[in-house]
This record gives sequence, C-alpha cells and structure tokens, in this order.
Amino acid sequence: MFKKVLIANRGEIALRVIRACREMGIKSVAVHSTADSDAMHVRMADEAVCIGPPASAQSYLSFPAIISACEITGADAIHPGYGFLSENAEFVQIVEDHDLKFIGPTAAHIRIMGDKITAKDTMRKLGVPCVPGSEGGVPDLESARRIAAEIGYPVIIKATAGGGGRGMKLAPTEADLESAFRTARAEGKSVFGNDEVYLEKYLQRPRHIEVQVFGDGKGTAVHLGERDCSLQRRHQKVFEEAPGPSITPELRAQIGKVCADACAGINYLGAGTIEFLYEDGEFYFIEMNTRLQVEHPVTEAIFGVDLVREQIRVAEGQDLSFTQDELEINGHAIEVRINAEKLPNFSPCPGKITAYHAPGGLGVRVDSALYNGYSIPPFYDSLIGKLIVHGRDRPEALARLERALGELIVDGVDTTVPLFHALLAEDDVQTGNYNIHWLEKWLDANM
Repeated sequence: MFKKVLIANRGEIALRVIRACREMGIKSVAVHSTADSDAMHVRMADEAVCIGPPASAQSYLSFPAIISACEITGADAIHPGYGFLSENAEFVQIVEDHDLKFIGPTAAHIRIMGDKITAKDTMRKLGVPCVPGSEGGVPDLESARRIAAEIGYPVIIKATAGGGGRGMKLAPTEADLESAFRTARAEGKSVFGNDEVYLEKYLQRPRHIEVQVFGDGKGTAVHLGERDCSLQRRHQKVFEEAPGPSITPELRAQIGKVCADACAGINYLGAGTIEFLYEDGEFYFIEMNTRLQVEHPVTEAIFGVDLVREQIRVAEGQDLSFTQDELEINGHAIEVRINAEKLPNFSPCPGKITAYHAPGGLGVRVDSALYNGYSIPPFYDSLIGKLIVHGRDRPEALARLERALGELIVDGVDTTVPLFHALLAEDDVQTGNYNIHWLEKWLDANM
C-alpha cells in the first residue's frame, strides 16, 4: 500500500487525485511552480513543494525537480494526471530507476502507443480494426502518391509523433497531396522533432468514439463502455458524453471486447483509452492514450466507479476491483470543458476571478480549481473547469446541463460558457446528430 503519492500536475486533475488519495488514507504531495503558489491543489494537498519558475520546462516538465520532490517528501509513487509527463516513457523509466512507482502503464507500453505507426501495427495484430492507409512511415512524395491512389482520396497525412491535432494535413485531391505532405513533415519536425509521417484514408462524416479500458498488468483487462467526443474544435474536444448516442448495446459489447482482449494480450496496466473514428457501423482505430482522460468523469458517472482509485490500486499490484460482468451502465452523462477564453476567437483570457459559484443539485459535478480571488496564470492550458451532469437518460442529462450552466458564475474573465448555451439550442445537439466536422462548420456559420 502506498503511503504517500506525489501528483506531478496542477489544476483540477491534481485536485482529483488528491481527493482519491484522501479517501484511501494516502498522504498527497503537490508540486507547483512559482506561478501556482496560491493554487487550490497546493492548499488541498498534505504537503507542497515548489519545483521551479512558471515555464513548464523548468517546473512541471522537469525530471530532476519532480524526482527531487519525491526524495525530499518521502513519496513512494507518482501520479502524472494527464498532459505534462503522463505519456513520457523516458520519465517513467527514470521513476522506476529511482525505486519509485509510476501510477500508470509501463514505459514499454507508452513507447509502443506513443508512436502512431507502431501503435497501429500493434493494434492490427491484436485484432483491432484500423483505418486503411500506409503500413508504416511514408518516406517520400512518390510513395505517398502511390498509397493515396490505392486507397482513394481524400487522404490525411499525419506526423507519427503527432498529437492534439498538430502535424495533420488533409489532401482532398491529388493536386493537394504535395503541399499536405510537405507541411505535415515540416510541422512534425518543428513541433515533435520527428518528420516521419504516415497516410490514412480520410473518412467523410465519422464520429469520434473512444473506449475506456483498464488492465491489471497481469493479463486481465475490462472495458467501461465508450464515450462520444465528436464535438471538437481544431481536433480538441469540447463536449463529451457516455454512452455514445449512436452506439447500440450490441456494438458496444463487440468493440469493447475487442479492446479489452487487446489490452489483456499485452498485459496492459492501468487506465487507457482506445480511440476510433466510427462511420457507417464500422470502427477504425486512430490512437491509444496511455493515461487518464480529461473526460473520465462521464465514465465514472454511468458506471459508479472511481477510476483514479482503481489506477492507484492496480499500481500497488492489486487485482481489479470489478469484473466485466459487474460493469453495468446506469443512465447518461455529459461533460463540457470550460476554458478561460474569449469568444469568438477562443483566445486565452487569464486574469483574476472576482466571483465564482459552482452549480449543484442532483446529478451535477464540477471539477475545478477555481476560487474567489484566484488569478489564472497565463502560462498554462486555458481549461479552468469541467461541468459534468448525470441523468436517467440523455434528455434528462441535457436538461440538467442547461440548468447547471445557468447556475454557474465565473466573473472576472471570459469563458466558453456562452458556447454551450448556444449549442444546447441546436436540434442536432439535442438529437445527437453530429460528427467530428459539425462544430467547426457551426462555428464558421455562427461565430
């Protein structure tokens, strides 16, 4: 049993882990930059250590600073949250080399899934359906032309080390291929230090469906249904729900078993998310995130489980606390990501919170690190909170979301709350009739 866990993160996800530790009787250690000295996670943890200046590279991304904080406080495990070092295989290896426990997958699994080509090849061998495309990296433009001609246009060029929508370029026709190929390679080199790219068939109207998986690292794995994350802006999710409104129980069981079996086959440890594009009844693997997702609360809501608690348990070597047969969906849940951004351009809007009131009531959860008088620093992601609602069915969850948004007060900075009020007035959102391109088109027409 861990005695003390260091959380190598900040904001709402750091608070989320602190709460799970407290319920389990485990002491928590917060780390923070000088810009976060008055942050809520620093106040809530049992101990706190300043690890550097505001720049992430010198604080939250600093291997020596975080390992030193563990040694100073006597922490025996590190929870990475999401973002920052959560999918950094080199960091995981260093953690293990210092006789500490990383609460997450092994370095080997993070490496496999961190490279898009290796991940796709691994999943294909494990029986997971993949998008038609190149078998590996595409070395030159002529190869790209040949592969594109074989699978048909439109195609998309992706950086193998890409993520968050970076290093992805669409080629609707052959005439667009050269520019897309060269731009994707250049962006991959600039952002990720790797110019290798691969090529896939571009699906016209897919939904973004992701399957939550959990493994004990000993050959047992389960799935906890799917989430629909199709409402996206620039490949960034803004609205997530579970279960997916387009997924039948039969499809859920089918794709869930495929994913769970794949994780069991590689002795996967901890939480993971296998992401798909879904179109015309078919699933196509795009990537696996080897960490806890921002949107994990909607899965927790419909299954009644604590995923962070489970991460800690399996990292300690314990078996899963539930079996596949015990996991039953109860109702419907929706999460909206609330950012400190100024509409319509979505430009970051840091500043001082002059008034804050979180909504409440039945089926309402708010994961946020805000408080009255808090100053949002300009150095980090603009996510300031997640509003999660749970209802007996999707219509009730939507009504509860609208009510909760009306109760939420965040004064002093601009937020994306007005976007969600507007989206809830749209018939397509009310009926769940949207795909990954819907929001971009709606924004172009309405903002």
